[in-house]
Amino acid sequence: MNPQANEGLDLLSTAVIVIDATMHVRYLNPAAENLFRASRKSMVGQTLRDVLADRDAIEAAIAHARRDQSSFTQHDLAVVVTAGNQFHKLQLTCTVTPEDFSDTTGFLLEFSVPQKQLRIAREERLLDQSQANRELVRNLAHEIKNPLGALRGAAQLLERELDRPELREYTQVIMMEADRLQSLMDRLLTPHRLPQVAEINVHEVTEHVRSLILAEFPGVFIRRDYDISLPTLLGDREQLIQSVLNIARNAAQAMNGHGTITLASRVVRRVPLAKKVYRLAIALDVIDDGPGIPEDIRERVFFPLVSGREGGTGLGLTIAQTFVSQHHGLIEVDSQPGRTCFTLLLPLRHTAVANGDDLTSPKR
Repeated sequence: MNPQANEGLDLLSTAVIVIDATMHVRYLNPAAENLFRASRKSMVGQTLRDVLADRDAIEAAIAHARRDQSSFTQHDLAVVVTAGNQFHKLQLTCTVTPEDFSDTTGFLLEFSVPQKQLRIAREERLLDQSQANRELVRNLAHEIKNPLGALRGAAQLLERELDRPELREYTQVIMMEADRLQSLMDRLLTPHRLPQVAEINVHEVTEHVRSLILAEFPGVFIRRDYDISLPTLLGDREQLIQSVLNIARNAAQAMNGHGTITLASRVVRRVPLAKKVYRLAIALDVIDDGPGIPEDIRERVFFPLVSGREGGTGLGLTIAQTFVSQHHGLIEVDSQPGRTCFTLLLPLRHTAVANGDDLTSPKR
């Protein structure tokens, strides 16, 4: 291959392998080395049969591209890599393009990880992290509640023994702060209640939240962008109201009570959630035109006790994510200065695809 062409391929973020007409690997870029967990030195000169244990689908794609002399893309390709002494399986998309080199002909193979797989991996990581954090905070809350009750009781007993009224002011502070911490502990433990499921209209949820936000933040304007044709949803009305309210209240507070919040609803199709694919899901967007989420906490925004606001408890989004997870859904966030969008994805459970599309096993 032309060295200048190699330099261009080296800069690509997608994995590229170049093979000649005899199926020998002539080149692979750094992204391919990372994807296949093998060095260029170990793979160049090897045949596809040496590198891939399950190569029938790729060879069929190459034959298709050779026959038509045009690019051919194979989706949901199960690739077993045998570079070195280790085997590992990848679910990839491969585009095969015929190429003419200075000394021979061959094919350029471009591999990419399907967006669905990236999303599944991200969702699983988020759910695992959220579950671990919830358990940690839940255990911590239980440990705090008992001594907190004893602290408040001791303050009450002490207040009865004090003769000077001005000293009772201090015991009142102790009791008020104990009550505040007790309320915080209750909020940490509340999300573990199971949903009380019934048929609900998601716009009843958003309208209820809208009225609460307008009453609390008169300087906020709320724009509605609803798809009124959405079907009803099986869910817990109070939990969903609390989830949307927590997000909308965070948005209003981030804008210091002045700005625009957009509540939008739509239907999305073929959504992977909780290791299943749903033909239909409802997406609720809460969009604000505030300053955005600080970059240093963007990846941890759903973790307990993480807050970008001074005096914030960092529990609102954690509770929202917990409630939505109990509905087999997920909350996604996209944020930059001037626009932050939280999207609640709530699957219509009767639209789950059959076991063949269960995400715990790859398609064949």
